[in-house]
Amino acid sequence: MSYTYTGDAHLALSASYREDDEPFPTDTSLNFPRREHLRDDVHLFKRLIFPRCWNAGSYTENEGELREAVVELAALCYDGIVPYTDEDPTIIVESVFDRLPEIRQTLKKDVEAAYKGDPAARSYIEIIRSYPGLQAIVIQRIAHAFYEAGAPEYARELTEYAKMESGIDIHPGANIGDYFFIDHGTGVVIGETVNIGDWGRIYQDVTLGALHFEEEEDDEHTLKKGYKRHPDIGDSVVIGAGSKVLGAVTIGDHVSIGANSWVAEDVPDNTSVFISDHPTHERKPKR
Repeated sequence: MSYTYTGDAHLALSASYREDDEPFPTDTSLNFPRREHLRDDVHLFKRLIFPRCWNAGSYTENEGELREAVVELAALCYDGIVPYTDEDPTIIVESVFDRLPEIRQTLKKDVEAAYKGDPAARSYIEIIRSYPGLQAIVIQRIAHAFYEAGAPEYARELTEYAKMESGIDIHPGANIGDYFFIDHGTGVVIGETVNIGDWGRIYQDVTLGALHFEEEEDDEHTLKKGYKRHPDIGDSVVIGAGSKVLGAVTIGDHVSIGANSWVAEDVPDNTSVFISDHPTHERKPKR
């Protein structure tokens, strides 16, 4: 069955492009060296979200060309979902594409968070094209929309490809708030039932994972699925390199977790967690 997208996501995206201003790129003639991609859908999503940074500046001026790109990408997504379901994926694709302008606005906030959170950042263009954390979250936010719309397998394909590109493993089921920034990023793992608030910042080799797994009642060799097993992270939380936050614990707002910490219990608001000179974890209220 062939599919042709008939919605108006291109109009909403075009309006979103017109709202861009500095320090986001506004020059439609920027031309960067081409990168080869193994998945056309991922490549096209990047071009739709930040067209001026991926040699698609003409999308911002030509709605006809933009619509052609949207229709092409929608058909690719449709074909990607078909093998996993006996249902018509049309509703899934159209519901996700209706959200693309909203997702784009959220990703612009992620770029801002990266610029503000990294003293080495020189420009928004550098972040969009070079930062592995941004590459990972662009695809995860889109994949999350597919996950919520009822296409978790296709969503997982997208995030697995993003992991291959970035070294960052974010499950498409994870809920991530605004202004999210992963610095460096290599080895980061974020599990399916993680929730992260606004202004989260994490560093390389961080795991937000499960502490243990439950088994199905009638089969000890099959792990139970679909239950809460990962952390909830509050607003304005910083998690240092190498830290592991495990289990269905709650980390409050304005918490700082120092490098290489192991956290498997709740942490209240306004707390610093770090490893002391002794092999124990300590907590001290933030002043």
